[in-house]
Amino acid sequence: MAGAELLRAARRVLEELEAISAAAVAAGRGEAGRLTIGFYTSLSAGNLRAMLVDYRHRYPQVETRIVQDSRAQLLAGVRSGSVDVAIITGDPNGRDGPTMALWSERILVALPEQHPLASHEIVGWSELKGETFLLGRDDPSQDFHDFLVAKLASPGNRPKVIQNDVSGETIKSLVGAGFGVSLLSDACAGTTYAGVVYREARDSNAPSRIGYMAQWDQDNDNPALVSLLKLLKERYPPLPTGG
Repeated sequence: MAGAELLRAARRVLEELEAISAAAVAAGRGEAGRLTIGFYTSLSAGNLRAMLVDYRHRYPQVETRIVQDSRAQLLAGVRSGSVDVAIITGDPNGRDGPTMALWSERILVALPEQHPLASHEIVGWSELKGETFLLGRDDPSQDFHDFLVAKLASPGNRPKVIQNDVSGETIKSLVGAGFGVSLLSDACAGTTYAGVVYREARDSNAPSRIGYMAQWDQDNDNPALVSLLKLLKERYPPLPTGG
């Protein structure tokens, strides 16, 4: 009896060691462990949501933590190591660490449903001159502000932009109440608000777009980050350069 019990105990120890070894191997391959992903846009629709679903499906053993914060706080988290990768808007420049160009999304105009332009399927930027634009405190408000200046500013005439210290959800509610119009990307179009319609903004025949990128710290050796970057490269391969 003592010998049988000793054999069973030895088998349990061996199984536990094998499980620990398998877990270590999986973690080393980026198939397990922990990963913190930061962003500041909506998850109601779009590429960000699809990417997170794909990553969760491929690496179910990775404990994925999601952080939603401002651009400044996310990049501070990347530098400190509390955030493994930040998904932010803008063009990759590499000044603050490695970056990877990802997807782009259309810029939409949020209009009160009674607005004259609400009957249009597409709105030209020239039609928006003279409008009052409402932007919130959340990113990517600064990107939208810069975009408005680039599209609508002229010598001695700048677009009227009211920056409110409120969330993007409150901005849409203000639009529905008739206080002005606003901008959003495709990712935010999955959520509807009373009295608000979304219309695509265009220059000539081309939709206006905003780009997204991933940024991380070059000294981050988290294998789960490596697996995410591999997935991103597969989903969003770099565009071929002209030659």
